[in-house]
Amino acid sequence: MSGLVAREGAFRVSVGTLSEAESVHLLRTVMSGYRSSEDDEELAELARLCARLPLALRIVAERAVVRPRMPLRALIAELRDESGLWDALSTEDAEEADAVRTVFAWSYRALSPQAARVFRLLGLHPGPEIGVEAAAALTAMATSEARRQLDTLAGAHLLEECGHDRYQFHDLLRAYAVDQSRSEDSEAERRTARSRVFGWYLHGASAAARSASSGYTPPVEPEPLPAGVMAAAFEDRKAAIAWYETERDNLSSVTRAAHAAGMERIAWQIPAVLTMIIADREPADAWLPTQRTALEAARRAGDRYGEAITHDNLGIAYRHLFRLLQAEEHFTAAQTAFRELGDTFGDARATNGLGVCHMFAHRVERAARCFEEALALVKELGDQAYTGYFTRNLGWALLEAERLDRAEALLRQAAELLRAVNEPLEVAEALTLLAAVLWRSRRFGEAQETAERALAIAGDFDGTLFQALALLELGRIALARDDGAEALPHLQQAAILFQQVGRPDLQAAAWDTTGEAYLLLGRTGEAVEFSRQASTAHRGRGDQWALAISLSNLAKALAGTGDLREARNQQREAVRLLADFPDPSAMRRRAELQEDSGGD
Repeated sequence: MSGLVAREGAFRVSVGTLSEAESVHLLRTVMSGYRSSEDDEELAELARLCARLPLALRIVAERAVVRPRMPLRALIAELRDESGLWDALSTEDAEEADAVRTVFAWSYRALSPQAARVFRLLGLHPGPEIGVEAAAALTAMATSEARRQLDTLAGAHLLEECGHDRYQFHDLLRAYAVDQSRSEDSEAERRTARSRVFGWYLHGASAAARSASSGYTPPVEPEPLPAGVMAAAFEDRKAAIAWYETERDNLSSVTRAAHAAGMERIAWQIPAVLTMIIADREPADAWLPTQRTALEAARRAGDRYGEAITHDNLGIAYRHLFRLLQAEEHFTAAQTAFRELGDTFGDARATNGLGVCHMFAHRVERAARCFEEALALVKELGDQAYTGYFTRNLGWALLEAERLDRAEALLRQAAELLRAVNEPLEVAEALTLLAAVLWRSRRFGEAQETAERALAIAGDFDGTLFQALALLELGRIALARDDGAEALPHLQQAAILFQQVGRPDLQAAAWDTTGEAYLLLGRTGEAVEFSRQASTAHRGRGDQWALAISLSNLAKALAGTGDLREARNQQREAVRLLADFPDPSAMRRRAELQEDSGGD
């Protein structure tokens, strides 16, 4: 259940022991209709043996139901006889521990040998819940047989069904299963079972990445699965994303468990194959601890390629967190490792990553040089997909440098290259950037049509981030046409989607543009609110360029409310920040602000 707490903000509710009367009532309720009227004293004794714990009471009651002809006194004696046979659990309350392990042992001993083996091995699964296919891999069974055994365990209340073909343990039962596995299974058997299920998750992640994310995912070759273990397969991108979202917590848990078990190759490969799914769908810090674990695993194994890929992944994560110095350190480390290995693709990836860092810091000329270097490398290799990615990024840099004619040519070329290699979401991003070029060139109709095409493509392929980018651009196009009312719904929806995918930088950009829309509509109070919210977010991230833009917008909004003194203060700070950026866009904005502020 930890996944619900982490992802959904759920609250843990502790269920304590029941009173004797409540315990007897629970036992009677479960047994009703299956057994004749039972003596209250015997039910009370049964409740005491269970320490009046709800889980233990429920299990004992179900056991009584399936043996309706045996006197309850005999069941009580059988349960009491189990005491002391197991020392599976330890708790602060000795009476509670005795009751729980007694009930568990009683139920466990009633299982068939095959069901008992499945129960034990399930304790080795590191995640919060398990699907039937993963259980089949863990136990080396056919899926149909694994499902039958899981249903048997659920029927015995040793396992809980938590969704279609999904099961989970109560924490105490997991601990009991682990203890029984240590007692009855050899270390070799346990390691082999872990290897099977960890490999299943790795191959599933790899298949999901191939179906769901772009070809920018780094090449990784997992070890073949053992005979009889079938990897997950996906009909389309949506199915792959659905699998990832279902298994997200398990994938992270498996990475940590594989590292702890010395299975280092699996530990670094799972985050590696998920690179772009994580980057496009998760908050930047969601996988950061797991990626650090992956780097430790690659280093421990002496796997230089694994180190290089993981440095690249960490660079992406830190870049999205706007921790640009750390991002650059990781991209540089990746670049060094790839060059040592003679890996031109990897070198190009890391060089491109550095270029994107420069873009985030609005160092557009340095970014353009990195993109040109990366583009030359992949052109030499003849890779059309990577040529498309890096051509698009170079077009992005030239857009921000206000070299619009060259940017337009590159972005049109990138869109065609990416369309030819079936990269729809990458096409959507190229079209969104092209729309920005077009509206800045005052070609509003073309810009609108292009951004709408990008939005449609992103929607068709479940690309939340890319939908948000297109919506933001549609909002900017409406603003450029002086239509604040049309801009607002686009911008509000973009902000929501950016929040969903964990991109606070882009969410703040949407807020900033929303402030501009309200100012255009004459709603100056709301304009101030959104511009101030955006500037606070940019300041907190240390994004000096974005802060300068939001402060200049805030100054205009404040002036609209009549607060000229505060507006002048915001203008001065924006001018000071823009002085650190030598590109034409920054110089133009700075000149405009100085003119508005009377030359200050």
